Amino acid sequence: MTTPASALRLYLDHLLVERGTAANTLASYRRDLARYLEHLDAAGVTDLAEVTERHVGDFLVGLRTGAGGRTPLATASATRAVVAVRGLHRFALAEGIVAVDVAREVHPPSPPRRLPKALDVTTVDRLLTARGGEADDLGGVRDRALLELLYSTGARISEAVGLDVDDVDATERSVRLAGKGGKERIVPIGRPALAALDAYRVRARPGLAARGRGTPALFLNARGARLSRQSAWASLRAAADHAGITGDISPHTLRHSFATHLLDGGADLRVVQELLGHASVTTTQIYTQVTVDTLREVFAMAHPRARA
Repeated sequence: MTTPASALRLYLDHLLVERGTAANTLASYRRDLARYLEHLDAAGVTDLAEVTERHVGDFLVGLRTGAGGRTPLATASATRAVVAVRGLHRFALAEGIVAVDVAREVHPPSPPRRLPKALDVTTVDRLLTARGGEADDLGGVRDRALLELLYSTGARISEAVGLDVDDVDATERSVRLAGKGGKERIVPIGRPALAALDAYRVRARPGLAARGRGTPALFLNARGARLSRQSAWASLRAAADHAGITGDISPHTLRHSFATHLLDGGADLRVVQELLGHASVTTTQIYTQVTVDTLREVFAMAHPRARA
């Protein structure tokens, strides 16, 4: 017979000596597994071989609901605890302490799918027109062009700052983006964004380029070098402040807004997938929930039997 406490000591020794587990990780495992042992003790388990899948499953439920008067754990913390428990039982099986890994089919909780936050069209207009009004404000003219491009194309911030001058084709009204894994895609760009880019290339980029050593990059910083992702983020934050827009706004906010507004306007999901550069349509489907929520609100307000 091997008690759960004895098995735990052996497992922690294994992690420390043979696996070289980091001290912080080991401390987290020790804390999580001590809670697991309390759970088994309350269930009257004295031998690790007596543990069933039900015991492990009940432990997971207790983590999420706050069993024993404890504070319920967030998804990430509960996941870490379940991973620790699964590791203990996997080790016990490998060492011949138990004949069956009862935790094998108990999976960590799935993190909740966070719906992207999209700005409404009016707020996007305020954001895009917040900068670039003064001809001598080179950074402002550049920021206006950058934000117009992000919203018009749905580009990731890394794709936008990675653009070279020749990647924008004004005649075809398109932009060549280098996405994840080096995959290129051609996306259309609207006239307002092209106008903002043209204003930037005529009024601001030459002045910025004169401060550097020469680069094909489209968006330049104050030293004439390629604009970084961090600086682009700061540009968005500055525009939001100018527009009086509060809340959590990131470059991805414009990408989310791009996708949501397209779907709200009737665009096909597969088309939006291609424009965003998603490898799978499953990734794009998260935006459909936003559209469904909008439809639900309209239905509730407009249909005579919606509230019956």
